[in-house]
Amino acid sequence: MAKESRSGMYDLLAARGVSRRDFLKYCGAVAAVLGLSETAVPRVASAIEKASRGKLAPVVWLDHGLCTGCTESVAQADYPDVPAIVLDLLSINYWETVSAAAGAQTEAALKQTIEENKGAYLVVVEGTVMTGADGNTFRIGGKPGTEQLREVLPGAAAIIAVGSCAVDGGWVRGRPNPAGGIGLGEFMAEENIKVPLVNLPGCPVNPEWVVAVVVDHLLLGKLPELDSQKRPSIIYGSSIHDNCPRRGHFENGEFVTALGSAEEAKGYCLYKVGCKGPQTLANCPIVRWNRRASWCVESGSPCIGCANGNWVDHDAPFLNRHADISLPGLGATPPGAIGGVVGAAAAVGLVAHGLGMKAAGRIPGGATEEELKVYDRKRLERQLKGGGK
Repeated sequence: MAKESRSGMYDLLAARGVSRRDFLKYCGAVAAVLGLSETAVPRVASAIEKASRGKLAPVVWLDHGLCTGCTESVAQADYPDVPAIVLDLLSINYWETVSAAAGAQTEAALKQTIEENKGAYLVVVEGTVMTGADGNTFRIGGKPGTEQLREVLPGAAAIIAVGSCAVDGGWVRGRPNPAGGIGLGEFMAEENIKVPLVNLPGCPVNPEWVVAVVVDHLLLGKLPELDSQKRPSIIYGSSIHDNCPRRGHFENGEFVTALGSAEEAKGYCLYKVGCKGPQTLANCPIVRWNRRASWCVESGSPCIGCANGNWVDHDAPFLNRHADISLPGLGATPPGAIGGVVGAAAAVGLVAHGLGMKAAGRIPGGATEEELKVYDRKRLERQLKGGGK
């Protein structure tokens, strides 16, 4: 690499208190989130350095029905921070929450960006699409927020929906949903907007996920591999339970049944106090939060399933053992008996998993188990022997 380009890049990082070692460490973290090996670190670093010398890529960040939680989360991105990796590599011409300008000046910047960069700009959408009262439940620049989306989205090169609100409506969509909140993908389908979409559910979104997708698209020239719900497979390809540090306690039958108990102090599994980890797909235990300091379960909270679809309606109240179940065509939760049957099926599946682990010799024979766990186990054994309930 030429000395001038290296000097320019690292002078920029040094000005923000970021060493070359910190920068390469960060590139390793980005590579890991993208599912790349350590050998890809120089390629990621080279791509970022090249972008720092080239023309800034135009980006607009749209804020709709939101609490700004995702913006706050992204502001906690790891080293180098957002200004070094995103704001200095991209030209974010419109971002209401962090904009110094206001009113007509910001709206003019948005209009200029989409007119001069058709097919080349990236759109990040945070917050629920609010369709109530013909879009007037949320207004921007004196017009319905839905009108802004119709103007901005069709000309984008790609769109990233950050956070559960943007992906599927999030907490704004929770029943009875007076604002008519829906997810961005649903809105795009209704408007026949055919632009590549990447969904990053979570409440709030993890900043490393956002930076990884931006690096993948703008710096490495491609979008990540997506699943059927347009989520990056490398991020949402395994459950919280798969990588949870408390999983060993689950397999040993060691559960917390009451918060504040001795079992909680020992770090036992939180499944029986409502943890949705077995049914939630995300790599939170690996990437973690706040500069990798911690994450929900590590800090003592059951996973509430915020990366699941319509998680507020389906998973609340959060300190229940099983998630709520909704059926098509029903505006309210089905009778408790239905949820109980489905919940029991999930419990039997998890118990079967535990039996398999014990049969494979991965669970110590003398593991202490709670009464309900013993009951579930005996019931399953009777069912396997054809003895009914």
